Amino acid sequence: MARRPLPRILSTGGAQLARSRELARTAADSATDVLHPLITIARGLRRLAAAGRHRWAQTPKDRRGPLLFLVASVILVVALVPYGPLLAAVVVTGAAAWQGRDRTPPEPVDSDEPRKQRLSTLYDALVPYFSAAEDPAPLYAHGGEWEKAFPSYAFDDSGRLSHLLVRYPAYFTDGEPEARARIEHLLTTKAGRGREYLLVWDEEGNELAVTALAPLPTDIAAQRFVTAPGETVLGFTDPSEVQRTLPLTYGEERHDVPPVVWRTGLRSTEPHLLAMGQPGSGTSTLLRSLALQALQHGDILIVDGGGTGEYACLTGRDGVLAVECGLAGVRTSLEWAATETERRLIAVNRARQAGHPPPEDTRRPLWLLLDRPTAFTHLAAAEGCEDPQSLLQVPLRHGRAVNVTVVVAEQFDSAEALSDALRQHTRARVVLGPATVEQLKAVLGAPPHTTPLPVVPPGRGYARLGTGAVHRLQVPATPDPYDDCTSDALRAAVQDLLPPKTTPADGETVPEPTTVLRTTAVKVTKPVEVMKPVKVTKPVEVTKPVEAAQAGGVAEAAGVTVAAEIAEAVESAEAVEAAVTEGAVPEAAVAEPT
Repeated sequence: MARRPLPRILSTGGAQLARSRELARTAADSATDVLHPLITIARGLRRLAAAGRHRWAQTPKDRRGPLLFLVASVILVVALVPYGPLLAAVVVTGAAAWQGRDRTPPEPVDSDEPRKQRLSTLYDALVPYFSAAEDPAPLYAHGGEWEKAFPSYAFDDSGRLSHLLVRYPAYFTDGEPEARARIEHLLTTKAGRGREYLLVWDEEGNELAVTALAPLPTDIAAQRFVTAPGETVLGFTDPSEVQRTLPLTYGEERHDVPPVVWRTGLRSTEPHLLAMGQPGSGTSTLLRSLALQALQHGDILIVDGGGTGEYACLTGRDGVLAVECGLAGVRTSLEWAATETERRLIAVNRARQAGHPPPEDTRRPLWLLLDRPTAFTHLAAAEGCEDPQSLLQVPLRHGRAVNVTVVVAEQFDSAEALSDALRQHTRARVVLGPATVEQLKAVLGAPPHTTPLPVVPPGRGYARLGTGAVHRLQVPATPDPYDDCTSDALRAAVQDLLPPKTTPADGETVPEPTTVLRTTAVKVTKPVEVMKPVKVTKPVEVTKPVEAAQAGGVAEAAGVTVAAEIAEAVESAEAVEAAVTEGAVPEAAVAEPT
């Protein structure tokens, strides 16, 4: 039996029916928008009526009569009050509108969508570096799934990446520094600029962990650190880098902060330190911090090549042998330091040969702090003198055995003027301020595991002790207390650590050292008549520096002797001897000092 064809209206009217339904739906939506207030009020009245019926059903039968009487009384009062019915209608309408509002919770906004978009963008950016045409099952491909490449990730409150674990194919050349540098630059750029990232490569598992590091605290002021003798705090680093913490006060609370501790002395493998940086990076702050810590157990000698007077607060303090800013004073001080190192070596050697412990004066640490010593190299070359850096060879080579430590701070633009001995024997290195990866690698000997920033606060940088790991570093705030731009809190913190001042140079009374001149005390019972004048025909020449007592003044302790004073002492001694010879003074009146 042949099929009868469908009516034309049914076979060709599908489009018209669809259009009609769309028009009807549009009209219904428009009517719903217009009548939405009425619909809301009607819904509210229905809910109020349902609530009233529920309340009436829960009321006991013996209380329904009084309830009806109360409702009727309220209606009567409202009807008798002027504008009562109108006010009642407004109240009922408002209550109905409130009860009839749409209580459907809004659909949750997908907060992961922007984050997924960022991960997808980062995945597409890595495709040219982690893909190969010969790979039958590529992990990275255009339009691929980023979930397999990024198994772990985390975002901070601002929506920026805080942690990301990246898987890469085994054929990627992760052993080449250039290939690593390209990936690290790409990841840090896409993850967000202005932050430091820690990048850890796992060559065995073909994984790269990227972690955004929190900025190190910059408000830690100079203070007494809980350290043992021979330990010096260079600054503070990340908690994951070291296994030790120090209780510190910064802000208004006490916290345990991980430090970078530098050990000096006989058991140290890095006895001397070199700090490099740009102007204003905080190298002088580092030297002031080390000076305040060294003064607790030893003596310091400061050479200020900058000539800005940033170490004037240490002049004349107990334990500060000298603060030199001129070429002549620098040469004299460094000559004394070299001679003192040799004297300590001889004293220690003699004590060991005799089976005795080292003398006490060789155990007290001596610190040589030099800020920009290359400035005196140019001055010495202009005057035709020897470079003062050559005087550091003995302290650098043999200072560890006799507790002599050398710390040098220099700028990058003068790094080529540093002597070879200083480069070879300063195994502890610090770089402060903005620096490129090439500069960090040249000074530290290894690139850092974090991405350096172009703009950093003063005192921020990297430190490496010998062949150890490279640590992020923040030097404690130790400004010049005489600087007007220093805050009162930081100025007070530094002043509390300064030792008391010694007697001024004009009023110093230092006992005469026995190694240079043996004087005789004279007890005069009657006036001394010297018949023949005493004349010193030969000038007094002191070839060795004065071995001053431990509590001596700065000039004598630094080996700087005044020829006029020695000549006067010699003249006085010869005059006394002449008077005794001629009988003007009896020999009994001359007594040896006790």
